[in-house]
Amino acid sequence: MESNKSGTTRRYVKELGAALGAVREAAVLCQAVQAGISPETLEKNDRSPVTIADFGSQALICRALSRSFPTDPVIAEESADALRQDDNAHVLERLMTHIKRIRPASQTEAILSFIDHGGASEYSKRFWTLDPIDGTKGFLRGDQYAISLALVIEGELTVAVLGCPNLPWNSTATGGTVFTAVKGLGAFQFPLDGEGEPRRIQVSPQTDPTRLRFCESVEAAHSAHEDHAQLAMKIGIEADPVRIDSQAKYAVVARGQAEAYLRLPKDNVYREKIWDHAGGALVVTEAGGKVTDILGRPLEFDHGRTLERNRGVIVSNGPLHDHILDAIRDLEIAKNKGISL
Repeated sequence: MESNKSGTTRRYVKELGAALGAVREAAVLCQAVQAGISPETLEKNDRSPVTIADFGSQALICRALSRSFPTDPVIAEESADALRQDDNAHVLERLMTHIKRIRPASQTEAILSFIDHGGASEYSKRFWTLDPIDGTKGFLRGDQYAISLALVIEGELTVAVLGCPNLPWNSTATGGTVFTAVKGLGAFQFPLDGEGEPRRIQVSPQTDPTRLRFCESVEAAHSAHEDHAQLAMKIGIEADPVRIDSQAKYAVVARGQAEAYLRLPKDNVYREKIWDHAGGALVVTEAGGKVTDILGRPLEFDHGRTLERNRGVIVSNGPLHDHILDAIRDLEIAKNKGISL
């Protein structure tokens, strides 16, 4: 990893190393669970595989963080309460089977405790935020999902690791990719399996708004597809949207395969969860891009579990950011959703 005069690398090398190792270990478990999903599972609408992957990923990552940084709180998505219920004993048993393949000495109560280590909810001056499986429907379909981990210090995104097990390293690769970023030091991608040298990534240099390629969620419930279509028409975008699950969208923008990711709000009530954006946001900004809400305000990670004071999320390569914000304003998207300016 590169260094700079401030010594940032020396200060955060332990954090980055622990986070990278933890996400890679969690990815091994998630890949094993996903590989076992059968057509019958999908036909029954059985969500237990993603539940097991969610809990297993969080347990392994929180285990690593609690051992390396025992005083750091973790704001994560899951709680072990459901696993302690008698009617979920079969889920817990399957979870432990997967975890013991990676950590053979693991004990059930310890694993439940590690999951609950991610139960912080209040802002603190230094904390981690984790999404153990981002993109649950993509995971179940055998498509894109992400494991996102970020360290926040004094409200600033400082270290990020974004694991994308089904996003190839390059056009000829078959394995997944892990993305890392440290504030002020740029963004990098590595083969998820650890074989290969890191490569610095940068956003697209595109400045022509009509040639903008934007990402949106596969599931219409996760993004306002109609609003995106109106924006494309307003800006004059010719390309169809790239529909891809999870924070893999951030990764695609960060390495220049698209110019924007739009997460438009559907109303004035919902607030984005910090773990859905923290890891990806730092990777994009360190790759030279820009991330704000739909009103052009920086994302604020100092209000607990949600982006309480932000509305939606706009991710871009930078030069095209104002074009997107101008189109949102001209179409009065915020006003039409009752969002106060």
